[in-house]
Amino acid sequence: MTPADLNAFFKDAFPNGRAIVERADGETAICRLPFDPGSIRPGDTVSGPTMMSLADTVVYALILSRIGLQPMAVTTNLSINFLRMPGRADLIAEARMLKLGKSLAVSEVAIRADGADAPCAHAVVTYSIPPKR
Repeated sequence: MTPADLNAFFKDAFPNGRAIVERADGETAICRLPFDPGSIRPGDTVSGPTMMSLADTVVYALILSRIGLQPMAVTTNLSINFLRMPGRADLIAEARMLKLGKSLAVSEVAIRADGADAPCAHAVVTYSIPPKR
């Protein structure tokens, strides 16, 4: 699936979603989450759940770009480390496929604030891939 295909699918499947797939080639994917004042937590920074959702979304985009549209691929594990506060900025998530097996896919994600070099979060995400019928 191309970024355009993925964005169309996400818009239909997740009407409240805001992440935009900028690149997805089966090995890596990049999603941008435009800044939303509604995602701010005390401390004037983007909330952890917002970053977790972005990590999950970019991995879903990565996996679908590799295996095609399989909407029932689901998250089985997401582990995230929050490294620094991103502040009030768009977030950029870059996912890289670590392993794609028959039933599980494991990826890592670096999230950074737009314009920043250092990541604000790092995640490892595992997805379960439904069996082909």
